[in-house]
Amino acid sequence: MPSVLLIHGPTASGKSALALRVAQAVDGEIVNADALQLYADLRALSARPTDAEMAGVPHHLFGVVDGADGWSVGRWARAAAPLLDEIRSRGRVPVVVGGTGLYFKALTEGLADIPPTPAAVRAGVGKTFDALGEARFRELLASVDPVAEARIAPGDRMRLSRAMEVLEATGRPLTAWQAETSPALPAHAWRAVVIEPEREAL
Repeated sequence: MPSVLLIHGPTASGKSALALRVAQAVDGEIVNADALQLYADLRALSARPTDAEMAGVPHHLFGVVDGADGWSVGRWARAAAPLLDEIRSRGRVPVVVGGTGLYFKALTEGLADIPPTPAAVRAGVGKTFDALGEARFRELLASVDPVAEARIAPGDRMRLSRAMEVLEATGRPLTAWQAETSPALPAHAWRAVVIEPEREAL
């Protein structure tokens, strides 16, 4: 059996109930990977498991954050990685469950440790985008980070701008930062299930 089990799916797909059954079967502990379920005051909105549903199996990172304290994927990953190690050190199986795909990506592919981008840089890049338009902005990005430009879908202003912001703020292309990234979990250490009910059923 892999040392970490991952269960991903949208709200109301049954992933929490599945995680509970799996954790009971494998002597596991459940770790939240849903951005909204982190927050203490968003239980109903996020469909967070009730206290009764969480009884009997340890649950981690559920309802632990104040709504005014915004958590990034990086902050979640820095909290989750040592927690997974701690659970495994006790001979138990972490069952990571949630609906935030970027959290799972951080575990299985890694998260580039890029310094924060100053507001002035973001504003400047935004003005450049507005002045040039997407096509010419893409040409500019392709001249300094062709790999990033090639993999960003048409119309994705946010990712195009982000790639340019990273270059301007750090002096290094986004792809250079990402090339140094390693996953928190090695490929052999985890197995995943994705629950995808029909939208009508949800």
